[in-house]
Parts: sequence; structure tokens; C-alpha cells
Amino acid sequence: MQNVRRYADILTSIEGLMWLALAWSISVSMHKGSTEPTLAVLFVVGAVLLFSWAHKPLRYLLRRYHVRKRRTDMWIHTLALPLLLAMAAHILLEALLGRWLPPKILVFNLLATAGWLTFVMTLFIKFVIHSVKTSAR
Repeated sequence: MQNVRRYADILTSIEGLMWLALAWSISVSMHKGSTEPTLAVLFVVGAVLLFSWAHKPLRYLLRRYHVRKRRTDMWIHTLALPLLLAMAAHILLEALLGRWLPPKILVFNLLATAGWLTFVMTLFIKFVIHSVKTSAR
């Protein structure tokens, strides 16, 4: 059971990192005025999705409860909360700084990255606590 949780943690961390890379590539594309960074990351995400769909053991692993539960936790940390906070932070920054503002997507990317790092650190702390408990037995 511990291996399933560890695989779920690793898979969702990688998935969150992929979505962060996509969000950051959109910011880079906007800054450069070119769609090449976004297309490159979309090809990587598509290749990983195709591999996870075609590889039968990985497909069965992704259906497990722990992976779905961890994925929901990851989405809350990297999408739901940063979207709400980015909107509020951008309104606050607009009131404080006036017209000189970073783009809203940049504020979202910073908050999503912080949320993903919080998610990964939480998983690491849970892993350490669980391994200390099992080694004490």
C-alpha cells in the first residue's frame, strides 16, 4: 500500500510540474511574442498523455483511488487557490501601483508555483512522518 501512495505522489507531482511548465510557457510566449515555447510544452504534455494512455500498467495505476485523490489535492494547490488569489492580488496591486502592473498570468504563475511547491513539501513531510512511524514499530 505504501508503494501505491508513493507512486501516486510521484505521478501527481510530475503532472503538476507539467501543467506549471505549460502555464510558464504561455507567459514566455507572451513576453517573446512567439508561440514556440507553448507549442514545445504542448508537444511534451501530449507525448506524456499519449504514453500514459497507451501504456497498460500505467493506465491501471492512474485509475487507483490514491492517484485520483492526490491529483485532486494537486489541482486545489496549483489551480483553484492560485486563480482566486491571483484575481484578488491583481486588484490589490492595481490599487497600489496604478497602471504599472505585471500581467495577470504572471501573478497566477507565481502563485501556482508556490502552491505546487507547498503541495510537494506537504507530500514529503507526510512521507517522512509515515516512514518514521513504520520504522518505530
